Amino acid sequence: MSGDEADTVTADEAGAASRASAGAARRALRIGLTGPIGCGKSTVAGWLGQHGAAVVDADEIARAVTAPGEPAHEAILARFGDAVRAPDGTLDRASLARLVFADPAALADLEAIVHPVVRPRILEAIAAADAKGMPAVVIEAIKLVEGGLAELCDEVWLVECGPAAQRRRLAGRGMDAAEARRRIAAQGDLVERLRPRATRVLRTDGRPDVVSSAAQSLLELALEERGSEPTR
Repeated sequence: MSGDEADTVTADEAGAASRASAGAARRALRIGLTGPIGCGKSTVAGWLGQHGAAVVDADEIARAVTAPGEPAHEAILARFGDAVRAPDGTLDRASLARLVFADPAALADLEAIVHPVVRPRILEAIAAADAKGMPAVVIEAIKLVEGGLAELCDEVWLVECGPAAQRRRLAGRGMDAAEARRRIAAQGDLVERLRPRATRVLRTDGRPDVVSSAAQSLLELALEERGSEPTR
């Protein structure tokens, strides 16, 4: 998917995301949450969910659309072959991750398969949040900008942290140091590329209670600026 293609939101897509809100007084504030691996996007999304936002996890949707029996599952196996095929014939996700994080061209091919099938489900989730009258919907996606999802959002929040915290958190997930280095290197200067698109920046190096409070304050501020009452 090229940058020009990713940044285009069609009229049909815009309509799909807003049809369910036609009868509502105000659609949900759409917050795109992005940032490097290991900087706490999912944790921040969870905190925002506790304060009234609907949360849409693009990675979770990607796992669902690449499950056995889904068209994308077969397309990935067709593209990458036995290198990513488990003994039972299904997708070996660990092998796929090692392959694509070491090969930018392979990663681009994977994204070309997955992104087009993830996007409609995110649009459905946004519409569902509107229909329920949610004050905000958070779309958590590491490829929020590159995948064209930022164009669906009212705000883009960049979640970032220092390298030491990033490595420590990845180790806490059970990722070995070499794999962590590969994944971090594959993202390159992601923060610098995302910063110009960011409406708000949240650093997550501090104590969890302090960062959680900061995330809540940002949500309240965003809703206040939009003219909604802040959630509690």
